[in-house]
Amino acid sequence: MTHEELKAKAFSNAKVKQEYENLESEFALLRAVLVARQNSGLSQEDIAEKMGMKTSAIRQLESALINGKQFPSLARIKKYAEALNCHLEIKLVHNE
Repeated sequence: MTHEELKAKAFSNAKVKQEYENLESEFALLRAVLVARQNSGLSQEDIAEKMGMKTSAIRQLESALINGKQFPSLARIKKYAEALNCHLEIKLVHNE
């Protein structure tokens, strides 16, 4: 079974689909963080050095975004972004 087939099967359950949609902003942030790091060419070790932290702390930050446990503070995400020569933008969008 492919990922897409598994996803389609899971989404046939309305509760699963709703939970997934509820997490979309977290998934978007995770994608943005991982893409920014990939585009920067920096390793977790490089980012840790720039942030004055241990590499394990960067692994924890990225894994927290993946598993949703102990979501990192905005200050920590902002510092991470700055280490990548990026800035953090947050906006509220009115629901239609």
